[in-house]
Amino acid sequence: MAALIAVMAAATVITRFLPFWIFPANRRIPGAVLYLGRVLPYAVSALLVVYCLKGVSIAAPPHGIPEAVSILLIVILHGWKNNTLLSIAGGSFCYVFLIQTVFH
Repeated sequence: MAALIAVMAAATVITRFLPFWIFPANRRIPGAVLYLGRVLPYAVSALLVVYCLKGVSIAAPPHGIPEAVSILLIVILHGWKNNTLLSIAGGSFCYVFLIQTVFH
């Protein structure tokens, strides 16, 4: 158990500090890394949306309505407040509320 914890701790430390060791403050960051830093957050978000919606069937009740309403709320909240935490929490609460009460 101690060896497992040591390996996990070492892996965590390496993944946290490796970027700072590879790209110190006094060196120029390569263009490819800057490009990935710009596009990967959007790509990951798109993958999460696709993953979350992969099991939704519009042919079977509730026809994707809770998901659509929750996504719409997320878009509205984010456009209104530009707060990621509020958008995620609001959309999650809306989805759970709809599934547990309205589409029970």
